[in-house]
Amino acid sequence: MAVIDWALGALVITAASFVQGLAGFGIGLVGLAFLPYLMSPATAIVLLTLYAAPFTLGVFIQLRDDFRLSGIRDMLVGTVLGTPIGVWGLAALPASLINRLIGVFILLIVILEVRRLFPERLPGRGWGVGAGVLSGVLGGAIGTPAPPVIVYSMTQGWTPRRMKANLQAFMVVNQTLILGGYEWAGLLTREVWHLGLSFAIPALVGVLAGIALFGRIDAVRFRQIVFTLLFISGLVLLVRG
Repeated sequence: MAVIDWALGALVITAASFVQGLAGFGIGLVGLAFLPYLMSPATAIVLLTLYAAPFTLGVFIQLRDDFRLSGIRDMLVGTVLGTPIGVWGLAALPASLINRLIGVFILLIVILEVRRLFPERLPGRGWGVGAGVLSGVLGGAIGTPAPPVIVYSMTQGWTPRRMKANLQAFMVVNQTLILGGYEWAGLLTREVWHLGLSFAIPALVGVLAGIALFGRIDAVRFRQIVFTLLFISGLVLLVRG
């Protein structure tokens, strides 16, 4: 990789990791908007997942006292079912159409929020299982598992700390399953590991800065940040495909 490409990649990964540390998700949403211009989409997806797994564990340890297993049990069941489908999709199918459909879905969610039509509560176990299935499929296929479980989490009445803690616990399992699937499918290549080491310091700087800033954000601002990130990611997925 040329020096200029490495510098651009480091900048993208620092920004993506910062968002991950701040919101508890987003490394894939931000990173995949730009990294495919510097490397293949599949390499970018696997690389970002390689960072996401330890980052989510680190953030979860920090917020573990706010975690409640009952909040994510149904999502965990769903992600176990959905992840193998997504990993197969990354290995076998083009992702552009899936990206655009996801982009439309995310933008509709944001529009509901702006129009104040976003549901306050989604009761019943089916919603949690469904969110987990979609998260597993999307995470395995295109490296963006967060939107379905974020939408579900926003309807559960959790505080920002509870939401972030529960999401991190879910993502630890989700990302570990996905990485196992990537290894099985031969996607964790020597190139990915080399890039992972190469960008390790920028990634660590970004995530630590995001974690430090999180403690200064109130509930209203946190919700605004979440939906702003969703809007940007939806627009990028729709346009870029």
